[in-house]
Amino acid sequence: MGLSTNFEDSTDRRLLKQVHDNVHGNIYLEPISLKFIDTEEFQRLRELKQLGLSNMVYPGAVHSRFEHSLGVYWLAGKAVDTIKTCQGLELGIERSDIKLVKLAGLLHDVGHGPFSHMFEKEFLPRVFNGFTWSHEDMSVKMVDHIVDEHNIDIDSDSLTKVKQMIIASSEHGSTENMKEKKFLYDIVANGRNGIDVDKFDYIVRDSRACGLGCNFHFERLMESMQVMGDEICYRAKDYLTIHKLFATRADLHRTVYTHAKVKAIELMVIDALLKANDSLDIASSIHQPAEFWKLDDTILKIIEISNTQELKEARDIIQRIRRRELYQFCNEFSVPKDKMDHFKTITPQDIICSQKMGGVTLEEEDIVVSNVKIDLTRGRNNPLQSIKFFKDYESDEVFSIQDDRISHLLPAFYQDMIVRVYSKKPELVEAVSEAFENFQLKTYGKKAQVHSTPDSKKQRRR
Repeated sequence: MGLSTNFEDSTDRRLLKQVHDNVHGNIYLEPISLKFIDTEEFQRLRELKQLGLSNMVYPGAVHSRFEHSLGVYWLAGKAVDTIKTCQGLELGIERSDIKLVKLAGLLHDVGHGPFSHMFEKEFLPRVFNGFTWSHEDMSVKMVDHIVDEHNIDIDSDSLTKVKQMIIASSEHGSTENMKEKKFLYDIVANGRNGIDVDKFDYIVRDSRACGLGCNFHFERLMESMQVMGDEICYRAKDYLTIHKLFATRADLHRTVYTHAKVKAIELMVIDALLKANDSLDIASSIHQPAEFWKLDDTILKIIEISNTQELKEARDIIQRIRRRELYQFCNEFSVPKDKMDHFKTITPQDIICSQKMGGVTLEEEDIVVSNVKIDLTRGRNNPLQSIKFFKDYESDEVFSIQDDRISHLLPAFYQDMIVRVYSKKPELVEAVSEAFENFQLKTYGKKAQVHSTPDSKKQRRR
């Protein structure tokens, strides 16, 4: 039986493939989605861990972008189905709309590089001296490549809509030029208010994989959302549920994604990839989808088992990771609120310039500084102010909720900037920690860190 890709056809259950997902239960894959899934480019997502190197701290965090993509596909379909059930005639939602949104959910991450966001946010800017590259833009290129390489029968208008839905939240995405059904472009990647099914899936999936509790329940929002003024709006009484969405995401960033030891391992992997880049030509693959799909997390194993002299330095770093001889976390501080406006990225050179005379002389290559920004998706602004709310289903008025109308138990500040310092050698922890303290005193007139570096860490030797 052939696989029909006609978007207007009603779905024949005999053509659906059932997959059981450990978060959402049974997921049913339609023929057009299978055309994309059953390609080497999409199957590559099995070799990309959703949480990059977090499994080195949370052993259960080994789920991949493959199952996350299936989850987003499924939730995208449920979201449009819910809206269609209540407002389908009013909004003119067609079966083709549902399939396009689901396809966007399925394909939104095919452009991710190895080790989650580390590849695009830290490795590539180091290679190309600040060059910006986004996995959303690469996903669009990969979708085109898959369609061309595998002769997938999808009309150009439908393909364009899928790609626009994928980049809707990126700096190159916009719904301003779209004349109708703008709300469809907010379901997978929402650039207008940050609520989308991508977050719904990864927040629950990541929390479960790491053994953490999750008191955010996306089902409540999915069941009650309503399109008003071509935008998805939410009941006013659900504002605390929405706040939990952003707060849980921020908590995952602090406790999992940017965990101090996870970050130490990431910093080591970045150094290893930088040292291997000339030999393996890792970064250049971002310019060619035909080469990019071959790049995944297994790049570390390729380096590790290589016998070439050119990869020895990179191999030595990976061996240190395997033996848990990690860069040593010395200390951290949160940038004071009154200093955030004028904050500049702190570098190893800043720490070195804060050394006291007469002690160990630190070199720039001895230190790594990590500047970690955590917010609720809207920088220092309250994300709830970007959400449109309605009073009840009989009301046609939409409004935003101001800070002073919200519970006083919620935060009054919405962003943290955390500065961490690491020593590449255990015997230098004491010297690095002292220089880090001196830097804080010079910069802020006080020590901003919570406590001094433990003596047991300072006394550690190789």
